[in-house]
Amino acid sequence: ETCIAPSTEAVKGLLRDAEVLHVDESGLRVRGTLHWLHVASTERLTSYAVHAKRGHEAMEAAGILGPFRGTVVHDHWKPYFTYDACAHALCNAHHLRELRYVATQYHQGWAKDMAALLVEIKAAVAATPAPAMCLALPELLAFETRYDALVQAGFEANPRAVATAEGAPKKRGRPKQSPPVNLLIRLRDFKGQVLAFMSDFRVPFDNNQGERDIRMVKVKQKVSGGFRTLDGAKQFGRIR
Repeated sequence: ETCIAPSTEAVKGLLRDAEVLHVDESGLRVRGTLHWLHVASTERLTSYAVHAKRGHEAMEAAGILGPFRGTVVHDHWKPYFTYDACAHALCNAHHLRELRYVATQYHQGWAKDMAALLVEIKAAVAATPAPAMCLALPELLAFETRYDALVQAGFEANPRAVATAEGAPKKRGRPKQSPPVNLLIRLRDFKGQVLAFMSDFRVPFDNNQGERDIRMVKVKQKVSGGFRTLDGAKQFGRIR
């Protein structure tokens, strides 16, 4: 551990200085109990941290997000938003899955149209030649207008929705929101983070980088069943 410490600290330092950072977390069995594997990564660098907690305490222990000042990409796990000195971008692969669910299970056409719009914007970004780093202003405004109209159509399809800001304290007697409404509130209140990829081409459409980095450790757990000691789990993460 002493020998590898300078390497792991160097990786963390480079991650703190990255322009865009992918973060994710997933359950990990250690000594038969649930722990959490936290990942912070770029295309070339990855840091793993194992902690008994999932939220802010574990993120602080990992020691990367606190000093980070770039754009962090994640799946809207709320503790990430406790870091407000950096910009945030949301994973649209998650949104496409949720939109497909709403379209299929609730038969709401706005969800299918929103999914198609996000894919269309992604294609427009891919088709924009260098050295452009964002879509042209008229194109940005046109896409935003269509986005806003679909969110509005979604709320009109759910007229009984209590359209409060997501994350607001729950009040006694407030009705539980349906999956379509929860998604609509996120798309409305975090529009800038959902569409960050079209106004800054350094930001990806999704968080697949972070999810891929998590996946291989989950395969290890599937084969072995878990880790016998916490130190063993931490050492595995450092070596990997």
